[in-house]
Amino acid sequence: MTAAARIIINEIKGYHRFLKFMIALVVLGALASLVRFVFGLGATTNLNDTYPWGLWISFDVVTAVPLAAGAFTLGAIVHCFHIKKLEPLVRPAIVTGFLGYSLVCVGLLLDLGQPQRGWHTMVYWNVHSPMFEVSMCVMAYTTVLFLEFLSPVCEKLGYHLPLRVLRWLEMPLVIAAASISTLHQSSLGTFFLIAVDKLHNLWYNPLLPLQFWMSAIFTGISIIILEATMVHRYLGQPDESELLEVLARILPWILGAYLLVKFAALAFLTHGPLFDRPGLLVLFVVEVAAGVILPMLMFMKAAHREDSRMQLRGASLVIFGLVLNRFNVSMFGMEQADQLIYYPSVTESLVTIGIIAGHILFFVLLAKYFPIFEHHPETVDYSIPDHCHAVDEHEQAKGAEA
Repeated sequence: MTAAARIIINEIKGYHRFLKFMIALVVLGALASLVRFVFGLGATTNLNDTYPWGLWISFDVVTAVPLAAGAFTLGAIVHCFHIKKLEPLVRPAIVTGFLGYSLVCVGLLLDLGQPQRGWHTMVYWNVHSPMFEVSMCVMAYTTVLFLEFLSPVCEKLGYHLPLRVLRWLEMPLVIAAASISTLHQSSLGTFFLIAVDKLHNLWYNPLLPLQFWMSAIFTGISIIILEATMVHRYLGQPDESELLEVLARILPWILGAYLLVKFAALAFLTHGPLFDRPGLLVLFVVEVAAGVILPMLMFMKAAHREDSRMQLRGASLVIFGLVLNRFNVSMFGMEQADQLIYYPSVTESLVTIGIIAGHILFFVLLAKYFPIFEHHPETVDYSIPDHCHAVDEHEQAKGAEA
């Protein structure tokens, strides 16, 4: 065993039991992924001609993409609207977004019937397909997030020149991130517009792309609140409740606008029965009431916006509502009354659990080894430290005496 391997093993032994548990889940997910590649989709999943999109698309892609939207949302708020006091929250949001989109790419490769042909998207363009637009935007946005993520890496390694170049590119990257995200967040909703006779009328309407984009914005803000609260509690990072209050003031407006769009679409753009499936109606009511209306009312009160516990509860409700909405659109609302219900297989479930665990694990490790939570990274001083000047003056004094 090499010295480097021993160091790594000893480092892992010192990890908290929670991190070791996450590592075990990631290993299980990797093994399940290997089984999928060896035996194929048909043998390892419960996908079929009726349900060609299952858990890996519903969660790993359709749900995970808006959950990683905090990077472009906060970047636009801080740099485009000049709310600089929120700067300390940007870097963790970028790391979350980069990890989220990287794992989305993993989920896509697993779900492709011929993953070795994934590169065909970049060569054989089908500009009329929303899948083409989403795939190109996801690849482009992941690249942008990677470039933004390089800043703490360069700081850690002391690469000053690349760091200055990255900071010079900061504004163009923020603009590119906001533009690309707007395109593919809305295009995820465009996918389901082709399911005219399959997606239930409670969710099918022409404004679905707009709803997907708006929900990504308020979910991105909620993810930032959840993330900042949790790292303060369990990683010993500074309490950002004061900054999160600013985000909490923004949330009711976006949630209210989303609610207006959603009900306007139901009232004027939906054609067909809405109350013919009691089970789906219950899911719709829970999604809207618990995931939109309740947190909107909570964040309208100043006392709740200032309370870190209420911030966490409200953000958690928003995230729950988003996850339920994406499953309602991509899975539950697609199920027909006379068809067998789709259940994910053990392999599908282990892969998804491994991806979630991987996101948590990598975020904690990056926070442990890189300056993710530096409050003012833009003020790093590359000049000679004061103690070096003191040493030089002492040496000069000794020389003069000699």
